Amino acid sequence: MKRAITYWHEEAKEALQVADHLYEKQDYSYALFFGHLAIEKMLKALYVARRNEQAPPVHNLVRLAEVAGLAMDSQRKESLVRITTFNLEARYPDESRNFRKKCTEEFTRLELTRIKEVFQWLNNMIP
Repeated sequence: MKRAITYWHEEAKEALQVADHLYEKQDYSYALFFGHLAIEKMLKALYVARRNEQAPPVHNLVRLAEVAGLAMDSQRKESLVRITTFNLEARYPDESRNFRKKCTEEFTRLELTRIKEVFQWLNNMIP
C-alpha cells in the first residue's frame, strides 16, 4: 500500500503543476479541471493510507473525503463541493459554455489559490 500512497501523492503533485502550466497559458477552465484532479488524487492517497486498500473510482471530492474518514468543517466541505464542480463543468460544458466564460484570469487565480490551500491541508495528513 505504501507504493499506492506514493503513486497517488506524486500524481497529485503533477496534476497541480499542470494546473499552474495551464493557468500560465491562459487555459483557465482546464487549469481548474486539473486543480480538481490534484485534490482528487490527494484524497485517494489519504484513502489508501487510512483504509489500507485501493481507492475507489470516485470523482466526488466530498464523498472521497468521507470514505477516507476525514473530519471536515463546513468550510472545508464547501471547498470540496466547489472544486468538484470544476471537474463537471470543464468536462461537460453547457452549450453556452458558461463555465468557460466565468473562468477569467482573476476567477481562476482565486480558485487555484483555494485549491492550493486544500492541497496543503491534505498534504499535511499524508504519512
